[in-house]
Amino acid sequence: MDQEESAAGRLAMAAAGVTVVLWASAFVSIRSAGEDYSPGALALGRLLSGTVTLAVICLVRRAGWPPRAAWPGIAASGVLWFGLYMVALNWGEQQVDAGTAAMVVNVGPLLIALLGGWLLKEGFPRGLLAGMAVSFAGAVVVGFSMSGEGRSPVLGVLLCLVAAVTYAAGVVSQKPALRHASALQVTTFGCAIGALACLPFAGQLAGEAAGASTAATLNMIYLGVFPTALAFTTWAYALARTSAGRMGATTYAVPALVVVMSWAALGEVPGALTLAGGLLCLAGVAVSRRRGRPKVKFSDESPITGPTPLEPGRAGEEAVR
Repeated sequence: MDQEESAAGRLAMAAAGVTVVLWASAFVSIRSAGEDYSPGALALGRLLSGTVTLAVICLVRRAGWPPRAAWPGIAASGVLWFGLYMVALNWGEQQVDAGTAAMVVNVGPLLIALLGGWLLKEGFPRGLLAGMAVSFAGAVVVGFSMSGEGRSPVLGVLLCLVAAVTYAAGVVSQKPALRHASALQVTTFGCAIGALACLPFAGQLAGEAAGASTAATLNMIYLGVFPTALAFTTWAYALARTSAGRMGATTYAVPALVVVMSWAALGEVPGALTLAGGLLCLAGVAVSRRRGRPKVKFSDESPITGPTPLEPGRAGEEAVR
């Protein structure tokens, strides 16, 4: 049994690693594709290509429809994470560089810990508020550092913070759905719901695709196939085998990878003060996730999970059906 659990743990970590690398590449591809596509059109194009890819995999695997109990979490994560998150992130990256966006968005793990501690009963660390304060200060520093660059840095930072909030809410919504459906089912139907939510941008997508460069369109398709279809599935696979808070912590490496990738591919390197602000955002996340602190428990009822909350010690025992 111990060997089986160890093997499952290694598979979950490997899946999380795939997710981290592909999500880091997404920040760079969004910057590139964003030169020809507006935020909503890019999100819709990405989600459509992701949905088609996942639908084909589902047909081959005969995944079927998710059980009724999984649909609330799938619908919430589809609208919040696949829909709103992608539009906000695309828009934010039109205002700030890829590395800066990744550092600000990575406040998300802190928010996942906050929401997971409350709604999923994973615990509420005492240092969480301190971490939130540090990360907020970092976001302010990032905005201030870019205030004279002729763009809209405050808007860009705020949009990245909106992306972080919707990302966190999507993860916490997705976790209960994984009790009832497989990672592939949750990802496929969440992506499809996100695409439906972005259908109002269909006209923009059609118009912009006609004049977009081949590189921009290929980047949009890449975003749908790899950082969406593949990476969201590997994420859900790993999330089903650990807590939401711990999975959020695995994304700590994303900003560093994004800075390296954006420097190599786009020639973008955040300024010293911007980098310091981004590191302060990450420091806040680290402070919030420090172990060994007393935890505050909330009432037995949970808006998401109901009267039988998820216990941290049992999170790793779950398996994808």
